[in-house]
Amino acid sequence: MQRAGLGLCAQPFKRPFAVARVLCLGSSLTSQHPGGRRCLSQHSKRSVAQFLQWKPAEKVDDVVVNGYVRSVRSMKAHRFVSLGDGSSLAPLQALVPVDQAEGVALGAAVRFTGSWVASPGGSQSHELHATKVEVLGPSDPKTFPIQKKYQTPEYLRTMPHLRPRTPVNAALLRLRSDAIASLTGFFANRAFTQTHPPIITSSDCEGAGEVFTLVPASESDVATEAKQEKEEFFRSKKYLSVSTQLHLEALAQSVGNVWTLSPVFRAEQSDTARHLSEFYMLEAEMSFVDDLSAIMDLAEDMLRFLGTSLFGSATVQELLSRPMQLGSDLVPSDVVRQRWEGLMQPAWPRITYSEAIDLLQQKSDLFSLKPVWGAGLQSEHEKYLAEHVGGRMPVFVTNYPRDIKAFYMREAQPLSSDNAATVECFDLLVPELCEVAGGSMREHRLEPLMDAMKRQGLTAARTSSDDDPESAKNLDWYIDLRRWGSPPHGGFGVGFDRLLSYLAGVSTIRDIVAFPRWHGRCDC
Repeated sequence: MQRAGLGLCAQPFKRPFAVARVLCLGSSLTSQHPGGRRCLSQHSKRSVAQFLQWKPAEKVDDVVVNGYVRSVRSMKAHRFVSLGDGSSLAPLQALVPVDQAEGVALGAAVRFTGSWVASPGGSQSHELHATKVEVLGPSDPKTFPIQKKYQTPEYLRTMPHLRPRTPVNAALLRLRSDAIASLTGFFANRAFTQTHPPIITSSDCEGAGEVFTLVPASESDVATEAKQEKEEFFRSKKYLSVSTQLHLEALAQSVGNVWTLSPVFRAEQSDTARHLSEFYMLEAEMSFVDDLSAIMDLAEDMLRFLGTSLFGSATVQELLSRPMQLGSDLVPSDVVRQRWEGLMQPAWPRITYSEAIDLLQQKSDLFSLKPVWGAGLQSEHEKYLAEHVGGRMPVFVTNYPRDIKAFYMREAQPLSSDNAATVECFDLLVPELCEVAGGSMREHRLEPLMDAMKRQGLTAARTSSDDDPESAKNLDWYIDLRRWGSPPHGGFGVGFDRLLSYLAGVSTIRDIVAFPRWHGRCDC
């Protein structure tokens, strides 16, 4: 197909959810396009991944390869050059005549034109014999930071702008892209509306206080006294969103079921492999839903669909069959394969919080922190449940005590066996990683919501805000949703980066994000 005015033609290739576009040019290497323009021939402008899969019986001339030099090996008459372009873990091998090899150095961006021929070696079936060499972006091999040797994840994190050039990190970017395309298709097929809630918000959704306050740069260095006299940019304090849930609830009352994939921010001073200050959250909200099981069904179906749709993709299979030297710091591939297989299993186990506590208390000697009803589950508790209840599969833990959960969760009926109040919610635990998703039924009735807010002290500011009258109104709009036609509804959120790190076998969430930000680090 051709895009009017741009002279582009599209040619699909066999990578899930991706389309390769090649420029239509009027050169001697092109064939006539039906629309009147000339388009590069079918074997031109392929990605490295496409070339590695292409095994013609005879030599093919006038092919073009673009990429970055991964390594150069000198011979008497030729240079053996390994090229990569991010489309494959494996490089493409090219033979470059010595008299054309000037500037072909580690890290350089190059374009080779030549013949695609059967290779006498065993490393790949075919190789490129270059007849024309263009150095499009020179590189000094002595100062290029990513040399041809093992680079630790810690070292690569010091240069996030260059880190994606490494084969494994490029594969992680492709995994993210494929996952987003898969999930978009899942929700579209179920008639969910994709939305874009705001990133700047008036309230802390979870009430935990771990928010970044938004201040214009021009005011950041102003003295405290002057700040108090100066009117706020938005008339009251605003924050970077920790969750889009509250806004999704409003949108769900207009178009029905909705979802989003949005950046969120947490000002946690945590230096762990599971936490970032900026990360992506996938959140979905369903209207006219009467019980929690429908929310869990959706989350389970979504994650199983993600597993089944991507498991056979080139990117996932590359990550599962990677050479050890390309990912020695990753989780062993057989363990990662078990994670994918567990995700694709039907009928994930579901237990209540009370049942989980009973089970944990029977094994209390295994834990440094003893499980107690009414307290949150510790990481060691979650790992035990994921391993012994879920096995290879994820496991839902439902109906947590009301007092340790957010104000917006609907109180469960009937009450728990010991007559303590619980709420209709769930955490989804996976082996090794622990919590990857959480959701709940939302309290859609006005009076119970107001009671829950009072219990958690969220309404006190509405009557004691003399210094900042606008702050009293931060959740007025959310309460209004209950005043006028709020149906039963619920939803869930998935830590998207945490999920991807689990499925990719990355040991820390910092290595699944292109430009990670965490406490003390925001490099570029």
